[in-house]
Amino acid sequence: MHVDLIAAFLIGLAGSVHCVSMCGGVVAGLSFAIPKEKNKLPFIATYNIGRISSYTLAGAITGTFGSIFSHQIQNGIVWLNLLSGVFLILVAAYIGGWWRILSYLEKAGGKLWKHISPIGKRFVPFKSPIYALPYGIVWGWLPCGLVYSALTWSLASEAWLDGALTMMFFGIGTLPSVILLALSGKSLAKMMERPQTKQIMAVLICLFGIYSISKSLPDIL
Repeated sequence: MHVDLIAAFLIGLAGSVHCVSMCGGVVAGLSFAIPKEKNKLPFIATYNIGRISSYTLAGAITGTFGSIFSHQIQNGIVWLNLLSGVFLILVAAYIGGWWRILSYLEKAGGKLWKHISPIGKRFVPFKSPIYALPYGIVWGWLPCGLVYSALTWSLASEAWLDGALTMMFFGIGTLPSVILLALSGKSLAKMMERPQTKQIMAVLICLFGIYSISKSLPDIL
């Protein structure tokens, strides 16, 4: 399990280029929501605690379903590992611009997001750092192909706790880019948006997908 947690962290770290694209507007809005005379860090910290809490909850839910599936279906966990590997490769293709099929999945999630996002806006502007917590919890459900892919990894974790930990470590992996984006703004965004950076990160995530599939194929064949 510790290997999967490290992998989840690295996937979040490698997927930072997508986080900058998807969450750049949210993080920019976060900066405007913080009173100018206040220190940004406590607000950024509580926002990210809320965001990662949502990922952790989603991981616990998918981990529970994965556990049920693996006990009901023969070689169920093997098929779930295969699914997680395929999704990681699809995310790599999305980030690298090779094939953007996951954009359709994000659009589907966007229909639900329209009803959820106004809840977060109720806490803006932030009167104190604690107001950034529910804001982060809400924005943790932003439709994102990278998050969906990580959720398939937690689906294959066989238990709710393992699923929750997988998504928590994934969320921690995304922290550096999100925090730096909040502090440095456009300079980081420009660097992460470079084609070379995207291609490197896409290849790394693709390798994770191939690794996941390689664990499953011997049992299937």
